[in-house]
Amino acid sequence: MAVRPHRVAVLVLPGAKPLDVGIPAQVFANRPSMPYEVRVCGPSVGTVRGGDGLAYAVGRGLEAVDWAQTVFVPGYRFPADTPPPPEVVTALRDAHERGKRVAAISTGAFALAAAGLLDGRRATTHWHYTRVLQDRYPGVEVDEDVLFVDEGSVLTSAGAASGIDLCLHIVRRDHGVGLANHVARRLVSAPHRSGGQAQYIERTVPDSTDDTFATTREWALRHLGDALTLDALAAHANVSARTFSRRFVESTGSTPMQWVLRARVDLARELLERSDLAVDQVAARVGLGTDANLRLHFRRILGISPTAYRRVFQQ
Repeated sequence: MAVRPHRVAVLVLPGAKPLDVGIPAQVFANRPSMPYEVRVCGPSVGTVRGGDGLAYAVGRGLEAVDWAQTVFVPGYRFPADTPPPPEVVTALRDAHERGKRVAAISTGAFALAAAGLLDGRRATTHWHYTRVLQDRYPGVEVDEDVLFVDEGSVLTSAGAASGIDLCLHIVRRDHGVGLANHVARRLVSAPHRSGGQAQYIERTVPDSTDDTFATTREWALRHLGDALTLDALAAHANVSARTFSRRFVESTGSTPMQWVLRARVDLARELLERSDLAVDQVAARVGLGTDANLRLHFRRILGISPTAYRRVFQQ
């Protein structure tokens, strides 16, 4: 049975930033490999003057918000001085009340805050505006140290590039690691980025912005089923274990063995999604030894058992 595409509306507001508009439109683009349908809309049909000298010719108005299951609000210029149009505020409130998922990239968070959707919730926005958002909307718990925040039906991200992190997180949440990694490869983007962000699971691939021990991390990802000890990783990197451990933490934000564990869990997720291997076979394939060990780490990191996870993504 064909999967009905999930409907995504990208709501372009005056002053909209080009990257912020393009990211969700590109990630959720209508294509055979993607179970999504995206429509770009504005407060009304016609031209929306954007930021950076661009304008957007939108062929749909707020009726696209009614149509959508997920509504994205891209960032826009001068959010502290430019409240969203009243009809947009009403449309966002109505969408949320009807159970739709609402997400913002960068300063799009100000539109969500104006609609009252961030009251009593954690949220983030571009670092330049985090204090402004907090001062303007004191009921919002602004977290300025993350790339994105997932509050269930309301999600926010920091600057433009973190909009990619947020979109990939949504794909991962909806359809699992395999499809999210496929999209990341299409975008030539890291599937996960390290840092303090509350992601579904931490990054398990080398970050392209930092090549410290990248070769060793690539090697480790190809040998997750082997006995990967700190000494083995350090020997591959041709440094002492102490030096390797210190510099690894500096470049990734996690210890080498924490990183290996999360990489193994990540690979286990893909195998559970895409293969018929038994749980104990998956555990052996990813280097976690026994099914009990795999269950232990799955529950600790993901809050779900491997069997329940497989049911979610193979139904």
